[in-house]
Amino acid sequence: MIVGLSYDLKEDVSLGTGWPDDALEEYDSKETVEAIAHALEVQGHSVVFLGGGREFLTSIQRQRVDFVFNIAEGLGNRRSREAQVPSVLEMLDIPYSGSDPQCLAICLDKPLTKKLVATAGVATPRWRVFTDVAQLKEENWDGFPFPVFVKPSHEGSSKGIRYRCQAQNVRQTIELAAELLSSYQQPVMVEEYINGDEITVGILGNSPPRILGVMRILPRDRGTDFIYSLEVKRGWENLVEYECPARLNPGVLKKIVKSSMSAFKVLGCRDIVRIDFRVSSSGVPYFLEINPLPGLSPYNSDVPIIASKSGWTYDDLIAAIMDTALQRYTSCILQ
Repeated sequence: MIVGLSYDLKEDVSLGTGWPDDALEEYDSKETVEAIAHALEVQGHSVVFLGGGREFLTSIQRQRVDFVFNIAEGLGNRRSREAQVPSVLEMLDIPYSGSDPQCLAICLDKPLTKKLVATAGVATPRWRVFTDVAQLKEENWDGFPFPVFVKPSHEGSSKGIRYRCQAQNVRQTIELAAELLSSYQQPVMVEEYINGDEITVGILGNSPPRILGVMRILPRDRGTDFIYSLEVKRGWENLVEYECPARLNPGVLKKIVKSSMSAFKVLGCRDIVRIDFRVSSSGVPYFLEINPLPGLSPYNSDVPIIASKSGWTYDDLIAAIMDTALQRYTSCILQ
């Protein structure tokens, strides 16, 4: 089968002045693209490199492909950007891996996602959304639990998630939110901070989906409130330990699995997903966010780490994603 590979490379995305230092964080490296291509070739597929953005638009019309393995994050900072490539593929009637445009557009909008998972009975921290500083200053904060965590509403790959994003009071909250509003040019979310274990869940498949693994992120420095921030993810080898399978109370694990499956279903996810939780001291898993286009770096992305700790090779993981995606397209399987 001829498999196209769609992606956005860090080095191909040009930025103007004034962008934050993590503006390119969600885009991929050549090493990741090459690792995926190798894994697909091991399965016997021929790989065509399609790129992203305008390059993708040109390539997909000129190159013959039977299927597209999609990891393209989309360009710009619009909340629907991850839907760009899948939307084109659907217009051209080309099958592809991963979730569809509607799911991708919804899940990058963190407040909207939280509203939807809450309707499915999934616990999520209390939150408020702000589009300007005036709103922040006029807000009645009586009864809202502090400390809080302040983050951009429409970002992935931990963009805007830093150590300093925890606020202890209203004044700090307004200062942090004002800075993020200016830097990321999008609404910010002020979310109740849940002090507890950080959990990441990988889900693979469709009908039915299955848990790839439940992983607990353990800070090496246990003396302070832990935030799974961009700084931690960049220096994970020295700052955290990954425990997979997570050694949690069986009852808590059961709740995490149930909440994960409920979120996967209500949001209409497909093929491969990563979901993040915080578990409170009372054993309640609180949904933080979901990524239906999770990073697949073989070196530092959570899903490949979960797979590795579950006994899979990287090639096994890519093959499993490809196989589960192909099962949705009978015509591809028959080729």
